[in-house]
Amino acid sequence: MAGRARGSARALFAALLAPALVALLVAPARGRGGRGHGDWDAAAALPPLPPREDAARVARFVTHVCDWGALATLSTDQAVRGWAFADVLSLSDGPPGAGSGVPYFYLSPLQQSVGNLQENPHATLTMSLAQTNFCRKQGFDPQSPLCAHIMLSGTVTKVNESEMDFAKQSLFVRHPEMKTWPSSHNWFFAKLNITNIWVLDYFGGPKIVTPEEYYNVTFQ
Repeated sequence: MAGRARGSARALFAALLAPALVALLVAPARGRGGRGHGDWDAAAALPPLPPREDAARVARFVTHVCDWGALATLSTDQAVRGWAFADVLSLSDGPPGAGSGVPYFYLSPLQQSVGNLQENPHATLTMSLAQTNFCRKQGFDPQSPLCAHIMLSGTVTKVNESEMDFAKQSLFVRHPEMKTWPSSHNWFFAKLNITNIWVLDYFGGPKIVTPEEYYNVTFQ
């Protein structure tokens, strides 16, 4: 009798839990905005790769279609002080189709990378088309030069008032979850001031692009 009661209780619990599990499985991911909001994984949304001989245009393309990258800083942690320290950060250079070339971040003083940047603002950001469907469709390994990636070096600084609205729009349209992050973490908008650019999109080593060449690129 007791066993039958326990079985009925388990069945009732499963029936009550099932709708919640289904909702979790079918609900869209809150961290991505979907097509038209930075989700470049959709084949219809990803623009074609520019000609590889135009390294500046390739660099701008990679920056614009990527919505995260690995930022390397110099560690201030005593265990690894002065060592390279890389972390994955969400970013955006502008709303889809309206990229500025400037990588913007939404950062908190609680992040270890931010502590590193407060002592030394120099950093290198790496972004790769491996995060889109481009390399998978072409059969390129993420480490292959044909799976284009770029390295941008410079300094990370807080954005000023004149850029605040654009940085906010750029990040929140691609990463809508950011709107709900706890204010107690003291989030702020920052950007990478680019001084050096390397493009690895073909065999033979990286191509050097100047910031002037990079920012002078215009898209139709």
